[in-house]
Amino acid sequence: MLACAFPSLRSVPVVAKLEAQLLPDCFPFLHRRRFNGSPLSLSSVFRYQFRHLPPARSEPMAALSSSTAVPSYFKELGDDGDFESILTPEGYLVICGFGSLLSEKSARSTFPNLKNFCVAYLRGFRRVFAHVAPIFYERGIAKEETKEISSLSVEPFDGESLIVTVFEITSSEISSFIERENEFRFLAVIPEALDGTALTNSAVVCSRYSDEEYFQIRCKGNEDIYFQKYGRYNIHKIWRDDILPCRVYLRHCVLAAKNLGGEAYDNFLDHTFLGDRRTTIREYLSLPGSTTIIEEEPPEALRSRYGG
Repeated sequence: MLACAFPSLRSVPVVAKLEAQLLPDCFPFLHRRRFNGSPLSLSSVFRYQFRHLPPARSEPMAALSSSTAVPSYFKELGDDGDFESILTPEGYLVICGFGSLLSEKSARSTFPNLKNFCVAYLRGFRRVFAHVAPIFYERGIAKEETKEISSLSVEPFDGESLIVTVFEITSSEISSFIERENEFRFLAVIPEALDGTALTNSAVVCSRYSDEEYFQIRCKGNEDIYFQKYGRYNIHKIWRDDILPCRVYLRHCVLAAKNLGGEAYDNFLDHTFLGDRRTTIREYLSLPGSTTIIEEEPPEALRSRYGG
C-alpha cells in the first residue's frame, strides 16, 4: 500500500529511504540559518459498538489530500478568552487526547493535577502522522535520515470516528497549554460518551494548522521567533505529508491505545493514517522495516515517558 504513495520503497524497508519530493518550503529565508550545536490506567470494556467507516481506497489522491479548511460547525479557539468560554461550570478546561494522551500516565506527566480521565468518542476527525515535532529532536529520537520524525494531529474528515480520552485541567493551566501546543489549531468539539450520548461540555482538540498561519499568527511574522521554536532544528516546514511516524512515539501511542481496551486499540490501528491518508497504521506496522517497532524499547531515559 505504501509503495503506491512512495514508489522508491518497492525493494527496501519502508524506513530505509523516502525519496518523495518535498513540498515547497514556506520559510525559504530559514535555509540560510543552521543550528550546529545540540538543541536544546485506564482499562475499559467497550459495550458501545462503533460504526467503523474506513476511507474509500478508490478515492483519487486529490480528494484525500490534506486541507486546513475547518468546517463552520467547529469553533476555533484563539486566545485565553476563547478557551474560558468553554470551561466547565466548575472552571475546568476539558482536553481531548488522541495520541500520547491516550495514556493516563503520560497525560499526568504533563498535567499532574488532571481529573476525570476517561474514554470518549469523537466523530468527524481522523488521525494523521503529518506533523514535525521538535521535541523528538530534543530527545534524540527523530530519525531524519529515514524521515521518521512525525508526531500526530487530527483533522476534520467526514465519515471518520476516533476513540479518544478526555480529562479536565484547571483554568490556570490554559496559558501554558496554548504555549506548549501553539503550532496546532485549537478547535472546540463535543465528544460523546461510550453509549453515544454527547458530553455536557465542549473539549479542546489540537487539530492540523498550516505553516502560513503558524508563522503569521503564532510567530507574528517574526523570523527569530520561528527560529527559536523550529528553525534551530533545521525544520523549515512543520506540516508535511511526506514523513513517517517517529518510531518511539508510534510505539507509545499504540501501546497506550491497547491499554484502553480492544475497541480503542483497533480504532487506533484502523483510523490513524500516514501522511498519504491511505495507509493505516495497521498496514504500516505490517510492512518490512516497521514490524519490529512495537518490540523496540525506548532509550533508557525515555522508557517511563514513552512506555505506553
